[in-house]
Amino acid sequence: MSNQQYELLHAEGSATPIKGWVHGVPLEDSAKQQLRNIATLPFVGPWVAVMPDVHLGKGATVGSVVPTRGAIIPAAVGVDIGCGMAAVRTTLRASDLPDNLAQLRSSIERGVPVGNGRGGEHGKPSDGIHAMLVESRLAERLGAIKAKHRKIRTDKVDRQLGTLGGGNHFIEVCLDESGAVWVMLHSGSRGTGNLIGSYFIERAREELAQRVLGFDLPDKDLAFFLEGEPLFDDYVEAVSWAQDYARANREAMMARVLAEMRHRLPKFQLEQMAVNCHHNYVQKETHGGEELLVTRKGAVSARAGELGIIPGSMGTCSYIVRGKGSPDSFHSCSHGAGRVMSRTAARQQITLAQHREATAHVECRKDAAVIDESPAAYKSIDAVMAAQTDLVEVVHTLRQVLCVKG
Repeated sequence: MSNQQYELLHAEGSATPIKGWVHGVPLEDSAKQQLRNIATLPFVGPWVAVMPDVHLGKGATVGSVVPTRGAIIPAAVGVDIGCGMAAVRTTLRASDLPDNLAQLRSSIERGVPVGNGRGGEHGKPSDGIHAMLVESRLAERLGAIKAKHRKIRTDKVDRQLGTLGGGNHFIEVCLDESGAVWVMLHSGSRGTGNLIGSYFIERAREELAQRVLGFDLPDKDLAFFLEGEPLFDDYVEAVSWAQDYARANREAMMARVLAEMRHRLPKFQLEQMAVNCHHNYVQKETHGGEELLVTRKGAVSARAGELGIIPGSMGTCSYIVRGKGSPDSFHSCSHGAGRVMSRTAARQQITLAQHREATAHVECRKDAAVIDESPAAYKSIDAVMAAQTDLVEVVHTLRQVLCVKG
C-alpha cells in the first residue's frame, strides 16, 4: 500500500513480523516486550498488528490484533469478553438540551445501574430483561455451557443485563459537528463474561502444565488451547456466548438511556446512523485466502465501509469512523485513545483540580474516585487518529456534554 503508515517492529528471534501503527504515539518498553513474547509463538501469524492506542495488558497487549492458526489464547481475549461500544444519532439538537444537565445525568444513573458490586446490579430485574434472555436464547445457551463446566457461576446473568459496570465503561450524551445529539456507551459482558474468561484462562494454564512443548513459552498468560481439543471447542462456545451477551447488554442499556431522555427532553426519533461493535473478542476470519482465528484485544473491525467507534476520554472528542479495509491491519483500527498511565500512576500524578479543569465542559463526576479515568491518563486522541488515517476515515466527530461513570 502506497499510503501505509505502519512501522515494522521486529521480534528478535522470531520470523513473525509485528506491524505497528505507532507513529507519534508513546509505546512503552514493557508493551514492546509483551508484543515480542506473543510473536514468538509458532501458531501466531502471519504477523501481529499493533494499533496506536497500544499499551501493556495481561498476557497480550491492549491495542493488538493477534491472528492464530489452530490455537486460541484465552488471556489474549481477556476477561472483559465482548467489551465494545454502541452509539446512535437522534433528531435532537443542541438547543433541545437544558443548560443544566445534572438532572438528566441523575436520571440515567437511576435508570441504568452503574459501578461494580451489588449497587451496579438490578435489585429486581424487569420482565423486559427476562424476555430478552429468553428471546435471544442466552439463558438456554449458558445453561448448556454450565452443564459441562459447573464451576462457572451464572447467578449474575439477569441482574447485570442492561448495567454499565465500572472502570473505563461509560455512557455519554454527545454533540456532533452539526449540533446533532448522540448517545454513546461502552460496556461488555459484565461479571459473567469475567467469570468465563477467568475460568478458561485457568484451565489453559492447567493444560499448559501437562503439555510437552517444542518451543519456549515466555509468559504463562499465553497458555493456549489447540484446535481439536474439547476445551478449544468449549472455549469458543463460551466466548461466543459472552460476546452475544455483551452486545445484548449494550442494546438493553441504550434502550434504558433513551427512555430516560424521553422523560426529560423534547420528543425525538432515532436516525439510521447507529453502531454496535466489539473491541475485545475472537472470531474466525479469512485473510489472504487463509482462515485464521483473529483476536482483537482493544481493536475494532474496520472492513471497507464498516462503521466503528473510537472514543477519546472523559474530556476529549470521540469519532464515528468508516473502515478502509486495510489488509495489513487485518481490517482493524484502534478501540480508543489508550492509556498512557496505569490507574495507580494516574491516582498519584493527577490532581482533583486538574481533573475538574479537564472536564469543565462536561456534566460528569468530578470526585477523586474517577481520577484514574481523567483525560491526562490517556494518550492524545488526536495523535492516535493521525497514526491510522490509512485504516479509517472520520465520519462524525463527537464532543460529549454529559458522561456517566460507574
